[in-house]
Amino acid sequence: MAKISTGQIVAEVTRKEYITDHFIRVYLYSPEVYLFQNTMVGDNNKIAVPPAGLNEVHFPTLDENHQWVYPPKEVAPAIRTYTHRGIDLEKNELIIDFVDHGDGGPASRWIREAEAGSKLGVMMRMEGKELYPAADWYLLAGDATAIPVISAILETLPETAKGTCIIEVHGKEDEQLLETKAQIDFKWLHNAQPQISSEITHAVKSIEIPETSKFGYVACEFSSVKEIRTYLRKEKNWTSQELYAYSYWKAGVAENESQADRHKEKESME
Repeated sequence: MAKISTGQIVAEVTRKEYITDHFIRVYLYSPEVYLFQNTMVGDNNKIAVPPAGLNEVHFPTLDENHQWVYPPKEVAPAIRTYTHRGIDLEKNELIIDFVDHGDGGPASRWIREAEAGSKLGVMMRMEGKELYPAADWYLLAGDATAIPVISAILETLPETAKGTCIIEVHGKEDEQLLETKAQIDFKWLHNAQPQISSEITHAVKSIEIPETSKFGYVACEFSSVKEIRTYLRKEKNWTSQELYAYSYWKAGVAENESQADRHKEKESME
């Protein structure tokens, strides 16, 4: 198995903008942005969020078992998953979209408080990666945390592609106009309390899946992903090559604490 090359940089906020009430785009500057020029837009990577009151990044390291080894607690960053939305090599800028969950989570706190000069640690793969295979029909389903990767997929689908895109957001005010050349049927779901329940699974089960080549990308809360994966794999007989389904978060549990459960459940269906 080829070794994956990763890089890490410290980047500073140049500006941020509210795409919707709960969706924030941040632009980060670093002279080392060029390291990620071949990284696939839409790929999942990691950010290192400094603790409150500290504008320095002290990166953790990975040991031989691929477990994070953290610096002292008072300076240790929170490691969170994110999807970058673009790289501007002329401006040395990296673009990342954040969802403000309105909670006390480190990423939500950081993006609310971030201003010009705020520092963020960025850890990314340094080579390209296929985001999705070629197919005639696509199922894209997720909550607000999946919008960055779903957007990246939509923007690169060919005109000949068809599919359904289901996205659950806080409310009507958080719906976005997502660009695509493909023939996509958009279904927006509104849910102000996704940590309590979700309608994504019901929406997926309600659509008619055509008898053609297909691929599904599903990314949302742990229990919803588990149910959707079971439905598509067991009841609809999708193969593992036809479906990527992964939970970015688990209700009531911090990302770092739920990582083992999320990976284990995904691997059980491969």
